[in-house]
Amino acid sequence: PARYFDTKTTEPISFFLSGLEELLSWQPNSNDEFNVSAVPLAERQPPLQSRRPRTLVCHDMRGGYLEDRFIQGSATRNPYVFYHWRYIDIFVYFSHHTVTIPPVVWTNAAHRNSVPVLGTFITEWTDGEKLCEAFLAAGEEAYGAVAEQLARIAQHYRFDGWLVNIENTLSAAAVGNLPLFLRDLTARVHSAVPGGLVIWYDSVLKNGTLKWQNELNDENRIFFDSCDGLFTNYNWKEEQLERTQQLAGPRQNDIYVGVDVFARGDVIGGGFNTDKSLRLIRQYGLSAAIFAPGWVYEHLGKENFLQNENRFWGLLAEYLPTHSICTLPLTTSFCLGMGTSTFLDGKDEGSGPWYDLSAQDVQPLYPEQQGTLSTSCCLQDAWCGGSSLKLQGTIPPGEERVAVRLFSLQMPAPPKLFLTLLYKLEGAQPDDFTVALEVTTWDSGICFEGNPTSLPEPNGRYHPRFLPAPPPSLAKLLAACHRGSHGWTSRCYELELQDCSLRDLSVIVSRQQPSPQETSFTCLLGEVRVSSCHCLVETPAPVPPLLREGGW
Repeated sequence: PARYFDTKTTEPISFFLSGLEELLSWQPNSNDEFNVSAVPLAERQPPLQSRRPRTLVCHDMRGGYLEDRFIQGSATRNPYVFYHWRYIDIFVYFSHHTVTIPPVVWTNAAHRNSVPVLGTFITEWTDGEKLCEAFLAAGEEAYGAVAEQLARIAQHYRFDGWLVNIENTLSAAAVGNLPLFLRDLTARVHSAVPGGLVIWYDSVLKNGTLKWQNELNDENRIFFDSCDGLFTNYNWKEEQLERTQQLAGPRQNDIYVGVDVFARGDVIGGGFNTDKSLRLIRQYGLSAAIFAPGWVYEHLGKENFLQNENRFWGLLAEYLPTHSICTLPLTTSFCLGMGTSTFLDGKDEGSGPWYDLSAQDVQPLYPEQQGTLSTSCCLQDAWCGGSSLKLQGTIPPGEERVAVRLFSLQMPAPPKLFLTLLYKLEGAQPDDFTVALEVTTWDSGICFEGNPTSLPEPNGRYHPRFLPAPPPSLAKLLAACHRGSHGWTSRCYELELQDCSLRDLSVIVSRQQPSPQETSFTCLLGEVRVSSCHCLVETPAPVPPLLREGGW
């Protein structure tokens, strides 16, 4: 069937639903099993519902369902990818189809990085008025059927809820039932999907008029009170933030203030000035909804996308509370879910370009220190998948080392940790440096709900003991590096801990000899593993698209 399989290639694809009839007639069937997410939502700390401002990203790119619709990947060169997952809390896949079911590749990548994914239910224009009249004005049975189907769809495909966007005027009967529909939908989603969410977009008013308010007020509060959050329109001013904060009261974190990165209309910031919007929003303790950050890709072009993407999110980082990993084992080869080729055990398999977000690995923080450190993705060399993590920086005169914080952790420390690291030093004199891991800790029982990037210093700092002869199971994992390293170095470490909680995992790049000169370095990280026992179960690397006859 054309909905489930591409008519040109017969490959399975992600799809949307158009209109009320398609929504109400939807049933699970064997053709769409490819679209069910295979990756559970990873746990995180602090939990999503913690009392701190959140960051929602709303992805809207050229109508949606582009190369990301191919569930088994494609041979796309220079695709759009998102990988700053540690800095955001909710991901919305947006399109103008009535029922936007997020492509499963996005759900897999987001879930692996602890971020819930919402689809979009939208009605617009004259057709939207007719649709709303049919299911809202018709009464409880009609709107209940729509709510039930939306909850079933989220449950079946294993994404996490809905953004509801009614952008057309409503009759008195329809708008009278709208809060009841939202309450019903929210209750059904909460029941069907653990941690499920329903968020309302700032559009129609309680009298049925379509008039964007750019704030929470008495005209739209009834809808906010009926669901999990409000996503405001983008043309707000500071006084509206102040009023919104006061009216929201203890639910101020459930207000997602809209920020259009394309800066359409009378807005504050946008583009590389989006930090101006975020600064104001955070002053009032409100959450933010960053709309269309694909501006970086669409407006600035594909060629320098990764560099521009790091710049864009780097400018926002101080306003984006991050979330921490809270379970072990942790395994990543830093793959973005795309590449110019595929690497296996450090060897370039010569496959050509590929794109499959389901193959994206757990992503790190991307710390930047102006002039002294940059963290970026390297497509030219990798240990496994399509990319490695490139650390470039300088060790200042008189100092011996630089610490690069990769992951924020928040969990009780096990009695013993085993860690493995695969890396490659580049440059004229790689033997001048050593590379190692560092683990920091808190006292046991300390729990912080704030921004892990702005917490006080940890009270324990450990350099795990290097194991020249790793335990057999770890040795097996590292054997490929010894057989044919292609310039990669493997290291295994052991760390014994007691009565403390894990806080950070960092990489330390050190000089072999003290120097009064500034020293530059480039280090590629190919893989990091952290486990609480030496009997590591080998975690299979996310698999790029299958190699078929004739190419990818």
